[in-house]
Amino acid sequence: MSEEEKWPEIEKAAAEKRRELVLQGRAINERISSSGGLPSSLYSLRLLNYLEVSQCPSLAEIQEGIQHLTNLQSLILCRNKLTSVPDVIGILTSLKVLDLSANGLKGLPEGITQLKELNTLNVSCNCLEALPDGLSQCTKLATINVSKNQLTALPPDLFSERLDLLSTLVASDNSIHQLSGEIYKLSALKVLDVSNNKLSEIPTDLSDCPKLKEVNFKGNKLSDKRLEKMVNGCQTKSILEYLRGKGRQGEEGGDADKKKKQQQRKKKGKKAEEQDEVEELNKMVVRVLHASEASTALTVKVSAEVKDVRPYLVCCLVSGLNLKPGNALKRFLMAQTKLHDDLCGRRTTATIATHNAQLVKHPLVYDVKPPTQLKIVALGRREMTAVELIRQLHLEADELRKQKKRQNVTGLHKYLQLLEGKSFYPCLVDAEGDVISFPPITNSEKTKIKKTTKELLVEVTSSTSLQTCKDVMDALIVKMAELNKFTAEHKELAGSDGEADEAPEPATVTETSSQLIVQQVRTVDQDGNLKVVYPSKTDLSKEISNITVIW
Repeated sequence: MSEEEKWPEIEKAAAEKRRELVLQGRAINERISSSGGLPSSLYSLRLLNYLEVSQCPSLAEIQEGIQHLTNLQSLILCRNKLTSVPDVIGILTSLKVLDLSANGLKGLPEGITQLKELNTLNVSCNCLEALPDGLSQCTKLATINVSKNQLTALPPDLFSERLDLLSTLVASDNSIHQLSGEIYKLSALKVLDVSNNKLSEIPTDLSDCPKLKEVNFKGNKLSDKRLEKMVNGCQTKSILEYLRGKGRQGEEGGDADKKKKQQQRKKKGKKAEEQDEVEELNKMVVRVLHASEASTALTVKVSAEVKDVRPYLVCCLVSGLNLKPGNALKRFLMAQTKLHDDLCGRRTTATIATHNAQLVKHPLVYDVKPPTQLKIVALGRREMTAVELIRQLHLEADELRKQKKRQNVTGLHKYLQLLEGKSFYPCLVDAEGDVISFPPITNSEKTKIKKTTKELLVEVTSSTSLQTCKDVMDALIVKMAELNKFTAEHKELAGSDGEADEAPEPATVTETSSQLIVQQVRTVDQDGNLKVVYPSKTDLSKEISNITVIW
């Protein structure tokens, strides 16, 4: 039996030019055990930007072939039994997320320091005794988790002004004896957790970290007993004020240069704090709810037949979008239309569909049907077959041309040519057998969104690529966050545009919150194998200055 036959997931990923691959669980582990590791064919999937191999205790090493996956943005190798990682990992210069947690690593390769785009590094729950020097070269690092290892110190290079994006540093449950006073150089640091270590002192310079919001020093035997009590019961602000007071006392006997340096740091810190406050006010928040954390996680099954018609689909659930006040719904529909005309290339590259999630009957199947058998109650119309709908739209288009005396038409009519010559049409079908989406033409009246809609099922389909779907979905979610923030700030009255289902009323506090919650939706093939999950760690990760994504 060939390697490809043993690993159908890899064969399928190659054949379908997939950009994501997840290998995890008992069946995968048994194959790794019997074959002595991962197959070399894995490293030929050069289009991958997301690779996860997890929960495989038989996996002890990653071969140097990993260097060929140069498009990887996320590499998740958690909960295995890795004892080493090859130095060639430094060749993966597009890597943004590296998760090596819960393995048996005793050291990290220096190649990690060459990952210039690295944003998140998680090496928690290993046996690391030291971190490599040179992490300051990874200037885009925002999160580092080295908890539950055997570290006795953090490298001096970690406390560098070059790491001006590092906001979270978790180093709990180690044997760290000292925290460098140079920590004040981490100007973006917001969260610091060094609990359960062997610290006896906390540097007063910590109080000069301008953005620090959360610290955890519990489980350390501090020589300052008052401070030890404070770290076990006081808020971060009180701890930092105490350290600041100690710092001032220590300066009284210092020389002029030291005082001048301290004043410069404080001035810089105050300016950064003011800037941070402005940034926080302007930022929009998108919180991602993982499918595994949701009791009603939605999965969409994709039939094999869509491959030759419109093969690519991503979905997600969005709550927190307030459509009730004023023109909020109208603004959202106009924004969707603009995305269709611009980013979606007038629906030629992708199509967006939005549904009232509460009206969607699970499970869903993305399928194809002959035009004569595809029946849908299109928005604002009676039930008809796709053939009847297309004929009706053509008649309307001709009538519109005569009335307007123009060559081109607007609305749904301009997308009709996208289906010409197709023997089958794509459709999203619910558990009751009803077609709720007929891309790229229309949605169903059955799941139409209204002002009172509280949760949306959003789908993006494409015949171009999976990445196209993801890019469009990213852009739509950012636009939804912007619209939500606008609605919250302007505090319009509900129903003020005359389209509400009930009498106008002032928006409540919860309704004016601008935070969006995006719940992952898994797309699987007919055998239940994962095709894609959106959003994944590589999605919504582009450098958008005015949005914060909470995973």
